[in-house]
Amino acid sequence: MLEMLLNPAPILDVAGLHAGYGEVQVLHGIDFTVGLAGITALLGANGAGKTTTLRALSGMVRTSGSITLDGERIDGLATEDIARRGVAHVPDGRGTLMELTVEENLRLGAYTRSRSELAPDMARVFGHFPRLKQRLRQQAGTLSGGEQQMLAIGRALLLRPKLLLLDEPSFGLAPLIVREIFEIMRRVNEDDRVSILLVEQNASLALDVADRAFLLETGRIVTAGPAAELRQDESIRRSYLGY
Repeated sequence: MLEMLLNPAPILDVAGLHAGYGEVQVLHGIDFTVGLAGITALLGANGAGKTTTLRALSGMVRTSGSITLDGERIDGLATEDIARRGVAHVPDGRGTLMELTVEENLRLGAYTRSRSELAPDMARVFGHFPRLKQRLRQQAGTLSGGEQQMLAIGRALLLRPKLLLLDEPSFGLAPLIVREIFEIMRRVNEDDRVSILLVEQNASLALDVADRAFLLETGRIVTAGPAAELRQDESIRRSYLGY
């Protein structure tokens, strides 16, 4: 019993995951976990397979191997069924529907939810992102890049996810906005107990917020461990942190 308390079962357990596009194989049998209510960073250079990993977890690419969410196998399910089981994916590029209003974008994120249970969760999203409430009737395409990222994350949170997949949330944003968004994500993780798998090119930033990290190279995991330990690894510092 004590061992179970000290080492709880992960929310996500991935084993032998292969994925690719057509005849092109991108992931070559990777294994990793995401801790319950933890933040895991997936690091690697461009082309290492980070985005493909998130797409594989969401059922968007051809895969083999096992993907277990909260004790249930989800590999082979359709993307919408994976979302219903609690996986929310914020893709690179944010996936914002520019011609719709902020409110319409948010409601799309709650398409699996009943209207009666939506109000408290909408209030929680506005607590994290008050600017979205101020711009509720504004067309999403007129928002700043940082506001669009907040909208994408807010929309994902309205699924009430067990696991949030974030693909390059800092891309193209000013450092001040990046710090704000990452602080909000830390609060979402701590207050709402949402587990997070973070793909982030800014390795230093990712290791600051994560409790565990995995390093991908050409579709294979080559290093894994506590984020604080990887930050002190000399080869990782030189290759990914720049010092």
